Amino acid sequence: MSAEAGQIVIQRCVSPAGIPSASSLRAFAQAALPRRHGELTIRIVDADESRTFNREYRGKDKPTNVLSFDGDGEVLGDLVICAPVVAQEALEQGKPARAHWAHMVVHGCLHLQGYDHEHDADATRMEAREIRILKTLGFKDPYQ
Repeated sequence: MSAEAGQIVIQRCVSPAGIPSASSLRAFAQAALPRRHGELTIRIVDADESRTFNREYRGKDKPTNVLSFDGDGEVLGDLVICAPVVAQEALEQGKPARAHWAHMVVHGCLHLQGYDHEHDADATRMEAREIRILKTLGFKDPYQ
């Protein structure tokens, strides 16, 4: 890819069953990223790997849906997405799995751009941005 667009690398460490294609994951990310961005890696992992990352970097001893790790310079950062957590959340929330995958990729990409949801005002701003991006991809508001 050109330096202008940045490369989006997909690493699958689990069976691809139930996970959108690499081209779909890239499209979800591109919708949330500025035209010019550094390299992004999206790593799809199992619960054990997610738990390890979450414990090591956030002090929480459980798997989580998506973790974002900022990069430097040419690298925008990395997203670590836990396939079984995303599948379980989609089921529990009554959402199509593909829509929830799109949401998790967009959510993680926004974190890499400085968006956060620690305070109500920040969460409102981030959620509004997620809703707009997901709408451009043909998905419904994930918060309804």
